[in-house]
Amino acid sequence: MAYSSSSSSSRLLLQLQSSSQLMLRLSPFLVSSPPPPSSLSFSSSCHVSSSAQSTLQQAHQRSSEMVALEYADLNLSYNLDLGHLRIRQHVNPLSASFSVPAQVPDWNQVFADPMLPLMVDIGCGSGRFLMWLAKRTPKKRNFLGLEIRERIVKRAETWAKDLALNNIHFLFANATISFKQLVESYPGPLFLVSILCPDPHFKKRHHKRRVLQKPLVGAIVDNLMPGGQVFVQSDVLQVALDMRNQFDEVEALKHIDVSNPAMLCDSEGWLLSNPMGIRTEREIHAELEGAKIFRRLYQKQI
Repeated sequence: MAYSSSSSSSRLLLQLQSSSQLMLRLSPFLVSSPPPPSSLSFSSSCHVSSSAQSTLQQAHQRSSEMVALEYADLNLSYNLDLGHLRIRQHVNPLSASFSVPAQVPDWNQVFADPMLPLMVDIGCGSGRFLMWLAKRTPKKRNFLGLEIRERIVKRAETWAKDLALNNIHFLFANATISFKQLVESYPGPLFLVSILCPDPHFKKRHHKRRVLQKPLVGAIVDNLMPGGQVFVQSDVLQVALDMRNQFDEVEALKHIDVSNPAMLCDSEGWLLSNPMGIRTEREIHAELEGAKIFRRLYQKQI
């Protein structure tokens, strides 16, 4: 899920003073490539000058171009008749409007083969990340994107239909409420769960709004197939540590470098590279701002 903050803007301005070129990276798992420039609005609370606003707008444009380049081979249409797509960056998952569990779909209608191993991306955002993966693994894996912002889900569904992908599905769902019943009803194995750059909910009193809470951790671990994996990342260290601490406590999970020394980590135990072969949109934006991405990949013991 994408988000914005004044600290992010400050970090971006500092990075622009020494604008270095961003390199696209390949991964040990898969390989890479779209999104359109979106408008950037500045609230009066930012108190930035017009020149600073112009600099930020240019940087955002450059960031959008980098995202478009990364996902270019999807050839997505951005002229969708969905009305004015004003997307809220932050929502409160504890509000009553998000307390109703998502309806479990008929998996035989959703996927061509519902027995294939399933990947679930919690907080899938625009869905481009999952569509890129689904396009490269037809008839091998299924992909389910859960997103709490309904307008984004509708757009993702339209894109997936345009791409004629029969191994991907998007659901408007509050993962903390719906994940367990969804994956328990799926007839095939759950092989991978990802939580990538979730909304940080910075204020301490709002930490309870963060998507990863103990019940969700338990549901992920209980339903993950032996040898299955959990991939988490954030450009906010406190959020990454929160997710790391919760999964580190699970005896059934081991970090990937234990079983695969080729997956290199830094001195603090964070993966040095993205193992998925494609970066998320937030990841691209954050790296362009000069932020570090904190990643962990866990594997369930057999």
